[in-house]
Amino acid sequence: MKNYFLIAGLFAMLLFAACQSPREKAMDNIKTTEKEVFSENGMIDRNRVDELLGVYVGFADDFPQDSLAPEYLFKAADIAMNTKRSREAVRYYDRIINDYPGYRKTPEALFLKGYVYENNLGRLDKAKEIYELFIEKYPDNEFADDAEVSLKFLGKSPEELIEIFQKEGKTGQEAATGSDESSGKSPKK
Repeated sequence: MKNYFLIAGLFAMLLFAACQSPREKAMDNIKTTEKEVFSENGMIDRNRVDELLGVYVGFADDFPQDSLAPEYLFKAADIAMNTKRSREAVRYYDRIINDYPGYRKTPEALFLKGYVYENNLGRLDKAKEIYELFIEKYPDNEFADDAEVSLKFLGKSPEELIEIFQKEGKTGQEAATGSDESSGKSPKK
């Protein structure tokens, strides 16, 4: 009798697996791979990054019209960027920008593409071009201020940045105290 229930259970599992759509199978594969690649504390098994990128991009390739396609591409870009696969990240961001212009994170993808060019690839010319495009296309986006700041400090050495921040801090202090310490004069009232 036990064998009967075991066989019936196995048959039910096989029937369920056979009834799953290709999309459901792909999503199950993504969930399983994510669980295997990410540890409980959020760390990633760097030896399996290619596998995870492959299932994300595979879903977007197989189901390009699915609303989850750009979401998985965004995840792939994020993981690629954070595991020093910068050129791959740029490709994924480009795919989002070009194929999914209405996706809610497309502006962020454009900004992050500029970030990768600036900070990971050292291509300041490309970063400048992308940040300017971002500001032009998305002036009201939450990242517009970040793009402007990035442009302002683009290519500055750490020493130059310290000097700028010190000057800005001194100017801010002068405004707060109402005096001009550098000239020794008090402001006119």
